Amino acid sequence: MSFDFSPFLGACAEARRIAFSFSNPLIVHHLDCDGVSSGAIVESAFRAGWKKHRRICIKKLGDTELDSLKDEKEIIFVDLGGGNPRVNELHDVLIIDHHQTKDVTKHQINPLLYGIDGGDELSAAGTAALVFDTHYDLGVVGAVGDMQYPLRGANRLLIERGKANGEIELANELRMFGRYSRPIIQFLAYSDEPYLPGLSFNELNTEKFLADLQIPVQKGDKWRTYSDLTVPEKKRLVSALTDLLVEKGKAYASQNLVGETYLLTKREKTSETYDASEFSTMLNACGRHGRPDIGVAVCLGEKWAEKEASDLLRLHKTRIREGILFARESIVDFGPFLFLDAREKIEDSIVGIVCGMAIGGSPKPIIGIASSEDGKAIKVSSRGTRAQINAGLNLGNAMAYAVKSSGGVGGGHKIAAGANIPAENLNIFLTSLAGFLRQKP
Repeated sequence: MSFDFSPFLGACAEARRIAFSFSNPLIVHHLDCDGVSSGAIVESAFRAGWKKHRRICIKKLGDTELDSLKDEKEIIFVDLGGGNPRVNELHDVLIIDHHQTKDVTKHQINPLLYGIDGGDELSAAGTAALVFDTHYDLGVVGAVGDMQYPLRGANRLLIERGKANGEIELANELRMFGRYSRPIIQFLAYSDEPYLPGLSFNELNTEKFLADLQIPVQKGDKWRTYSDLTVPEKKRLVSALTDLLVEKGKAYASQNLVGETYLLTKREKTSETYDASEFSTMLNACGRHGRPDIGVAVCLGEKWAEKEASDLLRLHKTRIREGILFARESIVDFGPFLFLDAREKIEDSIVGIVCGMAIGGSPKPIIGIASSEDGKAIKVSSRGTRAQINAGLNLGNAMAYAVKSSGGVGGGHKIAAGANIPAENLNIFLTSLAGFLRQKP
């Protein structure tokens, strides 16, 4: 890596000094995978130092949340804070963030302030890991969960340090969910990313598919996982899946079947925490379904939490599967973007995930909307692709621009961003957003 990271790493050390100078800070973190993993990193560092602290997880940092924090003397914001200048009104604040930031004067450690792309090269969890020099495995989980795959830039620092600590191992493998944790039949039959035509949600077809490939599903009385397959068996399987996807018109998905994977070698091999991608999905499940505390507990190695986290993961994948089926029938082309109206159909906590899975290789970004929990507001989620970003797309700026005329708050990354707007102002928001995207691809 030719980039000079020393100024940023020096700033990380200063942020650590400030954090530990607080007497009893409130750690405030976001509820998605990156927020949960970064919140867990900070909590772990405070626990290791036997330092007093408290921790809460929030869905967004808007006026209501900021008003509720006005009497706190010391706050550490994690995976949020950099996007709302009203944090300047609070007392002692440290911000560990990676979102696009403007007009924030409180002390902030953010890769974007040091020439590092926080949307693509370092997440909040990665930043927190570098600040506290701990849990590089969780830094990788946060990055993967924040759509930063394949890891590059400052994320490679996490890989290097995690490997040196014995926390991370790299492999070039099939990237589907459940390589270590699911029997091979369920591994294929319950794949929704990618969807495997004829195999997904059809165990009988999957069993025949494997039999035709001469891949036994059992060894003695033990069900085999993908990780148990021999190298020739893996090659036959990958080749057959590639052919299937190409034949069914899913060439884009076939190109992303195999890639760099990140194994967390201090975690249990048969659990969903062993592979960074699977772990990230589990943490998203905990946060998106109202139990970020369970996700933090799993991050911190508390075994009691894994069963409940696994249950939430199954619920999460079911809801996403239902959302994808709805999206396939409901996405419409609005000119400068694809649009998914998921109000009353998809929960606001997962509409962004569904959009990310539904976009595929589209040349246009996708905008999805869902009703807020109280029905008075609309949650907007947007997703783009690397090719669109390279062509100049910045969804974080687009969201921030569109809320100026429609009210609410909005922002995020170039490739993924969101907004919360009054329900009655949806048309104003969409018109403003379309105008911005027409000017800036």
